[in-house]
Amino acid sequence: MASPAGKLLLFGATGDLAQRMLIPSLYGLHADGLLPEGLTITGTARSDHDDAGYREFARAALDEHLPTDRKDAAAIETFLTRLHYQPLDASTLEGFDELAEKLGDISGGLAIFLSTAPSLFGPTIKGLESAGLAGPNVRIGLEKPLGHDLPSSREINDIVAEVFPEDRTFRIDHYLGKETVQNIMALRFGNALFEPVWNAQAIEHVQITISETVGLEGRADYYDGSGALRDMVQNHVLQLLALIAMEPPAKIDGTSIRDEKVKVLRSLRPITSELAPQMTVTGQYGSGAVGGKPVGAYDEELGRPSDTETFVALKANIDNWRWQGVPFYLRTGKRLPERYSEIVIQFKPVPHSIFSERGGILQPNTLVIRLQPEEYVRLLVMAKEPGLDREGVRLREVPLDLSLTTAFAGARRRIAYERLLLDLIEGDPTLFVRRDEVEAQWGWIDQIRAGWKANNMTPKKYTSGSWGPSTSIALTERDGVTWYE
Repeated sequence: MASPAGKLLLFGATGDLAQRMLIPSLYGLHADGLLPEGLTITGTARSDHDDAGYREFARAALDEHLPTDRKDAAAIETFLTRLHYQPLDASTLEGFDELAEKLGDISGGLAIFLSTAPSLFGPTIKGLESAGLAGPNVRIGLEKPLGHDLPSSREINDIVAEVFPEDRTFRIDHYLGKETVQNIMALRFGNALFEPVWNAQAIEHVQITISETVGLEGRADYYDGSGALRDMVQNHVLQLLALIAMEPPAKIDGTSIRDEKVKVLRSLRPITSELAPQMTVTGQYGSGAVGGKPVGAYDEELGRPSDTETFVALKANIDNWRWQGVPFYLRTGKRLPERYSEIVIQFKPVPHSIFSERGGILQPNTLVIRLQPEEYVRLLVMAKEPGLDREGVRLREVPLDLSLTTAFAGARRRIAYERLLLDLIEGDPTLFVRRDEVEAQWGWIDQIRAGWKANNMTPKKYTSGSWGPSTSIALTERDGVTWYE
């Protein structure tokens, strides 16, 4: 691991992400004594603040977004003294020298968090280089979106690589900072119970669901140019799939883990134009009710007609020895009945039931990994109901629950960005996405979009508050599988 940086530079320091996530996360690290002593945090954006003005901006963000039990007046005051600000229009080279002057001596290391529009990546990188802010002791974190397809992603990666080599480039997928996501590796590789049966011999299928109840929520311009496939499947869903399906890494470090993930992503069977109608579903929410409240259709929220998908369901296959013949059903959407992220591992039934002659009905075991909003691991197993069994053996499916919230009740649940920002500052790449991963993900996604275009597939309307188009049910049920809900 590299040495911790002595300074942190935040681009987009007055944006929504900064207010909701970055500033509260950095405060949390500060309050717990986890930031390097003497670390300064310099924000930059087009907004015209001085140091004092930005500190008041940050104070307001903390007041609005910090939980009450985390508000410590003394800690907030000492945190605010770390903050500095320099206005900058990143679209032009003018102003980067002033930014460098504001930062001062960076010989102790500089970490940069870049949260700007993709169109500003190129000018920003060039500006950093021109001002001497891209040397060997500087690392950069890149917030998505990193392109909208494989060619644009490669273009962005090429621009970054001209100045920042791969070992100093940290691509962010905030899902990888979630505690329960990291627990996937602990579950698989820290318990002898699971790894021997984590393969096609024992597992029938896998489901991954990320469902949202919200609509556009102020993201209309970005989302309508992106859609669910690019916004959610290309990064979060495929990263979860890679963690579930990867081979055991040699050790827990950035190279070993990312080597195994990219092998999975490269093993995804292409969904060709011929297969797209059978293996993909695309939808767009209409009017309806979510949480008992009426909501409008996507077109109404957007203010114009659009063919952008707000729901995607896919059947994926991984062509390697471990997973041959095991379908992975993936779905994500907006305006669905519930908000949660979940992975379901459906095991195969026992080869022979000794209970069938006495009326006992067996269900295959199911492992449920809930990532949010609750965090738990639940194994559904068969147990005998109490009784004398005069009319047959009654079996029932019962859960073995591990609530991570309860089991670690004494530990504070951290925002994903806390871990990712600290890892960026300390130079640990383990939870960041490597270029070859990003490009493998885009290559698979681009083929799906090409299939939609070739088949003139447009999103099917679904009622807000439902689980998407009825065709998503057919996607699984033609294989005898039902979505876990």
